[in-house]
Amino acid sequence: KRFLHSWQAMLIGSLLMLSALFYLLHYLIFRDAHHIFVYLVSDIAFVPVEVLLVTVIIHRVLSEREKKVLLEKLNMLIGVFFSELGQPLIRTLMEYDATCDVTRRQFKGADFSRESFPRLKKNLAAHGCSIDVTGKDLRLLRDLLLEKRQFLLSLLENPNLLEHDRFTELLLAVFHLSEELNHREDPDHLPAADLRHIEGDIKRVYELIVREWADYMNHMRENYPYLFSLAIRLNPFDPQARPEIGLEAPPNNTI
Repeated sequence: KRFLHSWQAMLIGSLLMLSALFYLLHYLIFRDAHHIFVYLVSDIAFVPVEVLLVTVIIHRVLSEREKKVLLEKLNMLIGVFFSELGQPLIRTLMEYDATCDVTRRQFKGADFSRESFPRLKKNLAAHGCSIDVTGKDLRLLRDLLLEKRQFLLSLLENPNLLEHDRFTELLLAVFHLSEELNHREDPDHLPAADLRHIEGDIKRVYELIVREWADYMNHMRENYPYLFSLAIRLNPFDPQARPEIGLEAPPNNTI
């Protein structure tokens, strides 16, 4: 730090001396001190305007542009997350939601339009899920999370996620749930108190991922209609969702 400060002091001193030398040279050649002071005062008077243009306006424009680019990168990461893990994770977690029919009704016919999206978000905030894992197979959830463990770690290592607190919170909650299940030798035979603890971890992930999925769908509808078209056809809340366009869904008992 001392070297840095010393180097900066030398640079400042050199620039000031160079400026003084040029002013002196101007005076020796033209012998016009009045002209020198007129331009000196004029340049100093313009400094606040220059600071305003550079540090406030231009810097703000560049910052907004950088922020927009960063958000696009973040949404790409979120899209990869839902494609690789998010959608199958939602389908698995819904098996533990005793009120999943309510959630399915909200999302099954949702078009995520600008008019209906605020109402959907309000309904999600008002609707609390009820997680019950009693008699359910937790090994499927554990195997899914452990299979995607390296994928989760790679996402958590991405520095861009520091700009998206909610998605980072979701990833941490998913990783914590995978750790909890990984340390149970037999997750299907746990004490009642431990089951309640696991239910709390599942509920945390479930509520976060549902809201994040809704926000991501709204973003795609507004910015990437072609991605939204596929995502809505793969709606994890619709048991009859099919990627093919115009293909009639099979009856429920065959799903």
